[in-house]
Amino acid sequence: MSNEEHQGVSRRSILRSGAVAGAAAAIGTAVGATTGGGTAFASEHYREGALQADLVLYNGRIHTMDRRDRVASVLAIQDGKIVYVGNDQKAATRGFDGNPRTINLRGRTAVPGLIDCHNHIVLMGNRPGHHTPLENAYSIADVQDTLRDRARHAPAGEFITTIGGFHFNQFKEVRLPTLAELDKALPHHPVYLSIGFTGPSVTNSLGKKFFEAAEIPVTVGPDGSIAGGTETGKATLALRRTLTFEQRKRGVLDAMEYAVSLGITTHLDQGAFQATDTPADGAAHEDNYAMHLPFLSVYDEEKGIIRLRINYLHQDTDTNVTTLNQRLLNAFQFFGNDMVRTGAIGEFIAANYSGGPVFLEAARRTAKAGWRVEVHSLSGSDFQTQIQAFEAVHAETSIADLRWVVAHVPRITEEYVNRLKAIGGGVNLTGWQYLAGTGAAAGPPFRMIVDNGIPAGMSSDGMQIAPMNPWIHAYYAVTGKNARGDVINAGQQITRQELLRLYTRDNQWFLGGADEELLGSLEVGRLGDVIVLNDDYFTVPDERLKKLSSVLTVVGGAVVHDTGVVH
Repeated sequence: MSNEEHQGVSRRSILRSGAVAGAAAAIGTAVGATTGGGTAFASEHYREGALQADLVLYNGRIHTMDRRDRVASVLAIQDGKIVYVGNDQKAATRGFDGNPRTINLRGRTAVPGLIDCHNHIVLMGNRPGHHTPLENAYSIADVQDTLRDRARHAPAGEFITTIGGFHFNQFKEVRLPTLAELDKALPHHPVYLSIGFTGPSVTNSLGKKFFEAAEIPVTVGPDGSIAGGTETGKATLALRRTLTFEQRKRGVLDAMEYAVSLGITTHLDQGAFQATDTPADGAAHEDNYAMHLPFLSVYDEEKGIIRLRINYLHQDTDTNVTTLNQRLLNAFQFFGNDMVRTGAIGEFIAANYSGGPVFLEAARRTAKAGWRVEVHSLSGSDFQTQIQAFEAVHAETSIADLRWVVAHVPRITEEYVNRLKAIGGGVNLTGWQYLAGTGAAAGPPFRMIVDNGIPAGMSSDGMQIAPMNPWIHAYYAVTGKNARGDVINAGQQITRQELLRLYTRDNQWFLGGADEELLGSLEVGRLGDVIVLNDDYFTVPDERLKKLSSVLTVVGGAVVHDTGVVH
């Protein structure tokens, strides 16, 4: 990375003290610290995680997101863990074995590294081609510029792709670009842009030639259009079949780089639908038993720069729940280290996600095994049958301490929020309706849920039908507006402080295990994950929220993203 060259330190030298051999790495023991007077230091050097460095940030507005919402100007990190939070730079630098790196934040706003408690970054890392997020484009010209910039770093003839995470509603033209417009931007690279799970999609001349000559030919219109459904399925399949393991690893690095540029340092991945290698597969399909391997390889090579938490999605169709049962017998939850760790069962525990005998049996077996569960709710009734099933299982085997989650919940009622809270559950929220949601109450009911007090956290569900960009979700949560600028969640807006809390401190609950005491806030003894923003989140106009990003991202005291703005 260019920022590492600037520091004069290679990524390998930063990482070498704690390489992780995938999720099978042993869990070490985190040693906390106590606060006393103006300084506080860890009683031992931290040894568990892969990213460990010494760093002092000063002259900033550092929002700690601790229980008192304190704001500091100085933060010190030693061996990957925070050892000082306060306002005395001299006190912060005492106790280091050598001279820590110091960075002047020049008054900028800093917050804890964001936690996305429900996304699909593993799918993003396995995308075919040079995947290029378009969630930050607001016109066809923006699309052209974004793709053109991406092509500068890709060999001629290789595909530039965007599969999911955007919608033409966000473009002022309210349409996809045409073949001619894509040709103009990228005359030497084939292009494939696809909306949501199954399109519609569009390509350029070079892409049209590829798709029409595929083993299962794709019908492409003269304007480059590819119909949603089967035709898009055939196009995505043709590209997937070209993927090599090394290309997947390149995609992993790209996904990680993009995430840290936004300021998301921890990701709870929710799996994928099992791929069939047919046109029926959509953007959310992958091989659930192999898709983590390129990520684990990247971590094994000491190149991982995000914290990944892995949930396991299951879709059994009979009450034997064969695949789920094998998972529970042969896998371990919360196993790994602070860079990559296994999580829970979800976001599907059975093929029929809204209930029924298979769902109930899957929930029953998962409870007996002592695992966490996450399921998703999209309709006005599925949360009812899900929570009723949770209650039935709870009557047999207590789930009070397992933290079972219902995700998205656009239409959940307070009655069912209270019922879920009574058995120890929680809800995670997302602004996924921003792209294509309509109506006056698209949900989720942010205001009701925050006021209720049930454990709640913020996520993106990126990037099939939703952006991964957390600042777009922040915009939706605090304004209630969709990509067209229409208010679609009236009366459910929350404050910026509440939203940031959902993305940081409150998301500790959804990680659980050792993570709960290590992530989500900037306090002595916790991991040194910090982001410095390009503007002041708390004061920028609403429309500027969508354009926030990180100018400096720190994971475990190591700088993993650096635009050069602060030094």
